[in-house]
Amino acid sequence: MSVESDLARQALSSIWQAQGEKMEELDEECNPNKACRNMKEVTFEGFIQDEGKSLATAWRETLIRDGKLGGGSIGSLVAENKLK
Repeated sequence: MSVESDLARQALSSIWQAQGEKMEELDEECNPNKACRNMKEVTFEGFIQDEGKSLATAWRETLIRDGKLGGGSIGSLVAENKLK
């Protein structure tokens, strides 16, 4: 960890303990390895540039524009990207 991270952690620990909380709970809440599985608020609506277009159409156009939609296999797509 960096010095700033250590200082921030110490400050949060002090506040946490002053409120009567246990350090184990702080470690559990602030663990950088904690997986966030709440995806209900995640959308892909940003792909839709033109009003009235469906998400599927916008995604397909993105794949075409990026050259990732075609009759090739995944292997050929990977090999093609390695050559670039």
